Amino acid sequence: MEKTLIKKTLHGTVVSDKMQDTAVVEVMRYVKHPKYKKYMRHTKRYHAHNPGNRAKEGEVVTIRSCRPLSKTKSFEIVFA
Repeated sequence: MEKTLIKKTLHGTVVSDKMQDTAVVEVMRYVKHPKYKKYMRHTKRYHAHNPGNRAKEGEVVTIRSCRPLSKTKSFEIVFA
């Protein structure tokens, strides 16, 4: 029986590219409040592998889950 690995993909904006081969990507999503039925914006920041520092601050990128590369880095930027 073969294991199929499903990789999580997210879309976000690069908010910091100051680290070497790492970028901070902010992902925004809308969540409906269970009681008030109002949609709220939730943001989360992910550290993503940015080989060669190709992605610059302000760019919209897609990130994909991968094996842990460091203590906080478990995503990689997908370059098409």
